[in-house]
Amino acid sequence: MANEGSLKLTQALGFVFDVDGTLVHRGPDFRARPVPRAVEVLERIRRSGRRLVLFTNGSHVPAQQIARSLSDDGLPVADDEVLTPVESAITYLRHHHPGRRVFLFSTDVIRERIAAAGIPLASGEDAELVLVTHADDLDIAALERAAHAVRRGARLLTGSYVPGFAGANGMVLSRGAMITAAIAKVSGGRPQVVGKPSRAAVGELRTHFKLPTQKLAVIGDDLALDIRLGRMGGSQTVLVRSGTSGQIDLDSVPARLQPDAVIDTVADLLDSL
Repeated sequence: MANEGSLKLTQALGFVFDVDGTLVHRGPDFRARPVPRAVEVLERIRRSGRRLVLFTNGSHVPAQQIARSLSDDGLPVADDEVLTPVESAITYLRHHHPGRRVFLFSTDVIRERIAAAGIPLASGEDAELVLVTHADDLDIAALERAAHAVRRGARLLTGSYVPGFAGANGMVLSRGAMITAAIAKVSGGRPQVVGKPSRAAVGELRTHFKLPTQKLAVIGDDLALDIRLGRMGGSQTVLVRSGTSGQIDLDSVPARLQPDAVIDTVADLLDSL
């Protein structure tokens, strides 16, 4: 494992950044505060002619809205520089399950986004797949119908299946993971993640950059999400100690989750770009 002094990213042709805990921290008002020199890091990559993307597991609004919100909060990001599990789910469904009916748990705006992408939506037990993203409200009857669909053979997909992410006042729990766990418990279905980390997300990165993922660098604060995503795609991985994995003893971490390098903050990337 490399440390900051031996970190070199000059061979990377594209960069994948996590958001919360890596590039920004949330305040009590949940507005994003860019970490020191995060803007400079992104600008230096762009000036080098290389591309970057922010891959968040947030699935409550479309990627473009997340980009504009981050820009409003002081981290300038273009509309095409953000990916979420919604995008990777759409690509996965189109490629692997074209035309299949999907029972969806989501916000209204994400339901519109997925329907507009041509994914057939269902609300009954005859659904062929169940996809869970972030949801603000939960209809127990709908939960039961989805569970019955999984019991009948529908595949259970979820944007994320981790407990949550670091917020200003501790962990922000994942509603999508709660819904997925409920369906899995009573149906016996095994959730398949289509956000970070997953083969679907690796494929989405490959499609987005039009590059082999071995040519990318993945930078994030979470071993189980960001570093695992990078390892799955054969990318160079950099753990940032400014978020959820800040206090983890890496000597106790399995080899499959070990990052290639560890830094305290994204500002430490500047001398390695």
